[in-house]
Amino acid sequence: MAPRTRRPVTTACAALVAATLAIPLLSACGAVQKAMDCAKTATSVVNAVDKLQQAADNSLTDPQKAQQALDNIDTNLQKLSKEANDPELSKAVDKTNSGIKAARKDLDNNKAPDIQPIVDGARDMTRICTPG
Repeated sequence: MAPRTRRPVTTACAALVAATLAIPLLSACGAVQKAMDCAKTATSVVNAVDKLQQAADNSLTDPQKAQQALDNIDTNLQKLSKEANDPELSKAVDKTNSGIKAARKDLDNNKAPDIQPIVDGARDMTRICTPG
């Protein structure tokens, strides 16, 4: 198995942190607050995906860590789903949820999970939730 790269998640996280810090400077209007909430939640998802990448590397010897990381992403996605009024964001959440289901199936079958769909969904959320 080829080594996993953490660069997309790290880049996504850095973009979200910058967006989260910049948004309060804009104004306190509802749309900006909503974007800030989206960015914070998406940051949580990205951080959880980073932990999943670490756990996935050792998933065959410690599948429980990977399951816990998937549970963490699930929790964050539920919050984001409730706030998602944007069709693109809903699509990104659905893509990530599909990836989670597939990863759980892989773990149930004692296989290393393919987490790329989850990483791709998190990257989409980053793009959607980052203003500008």
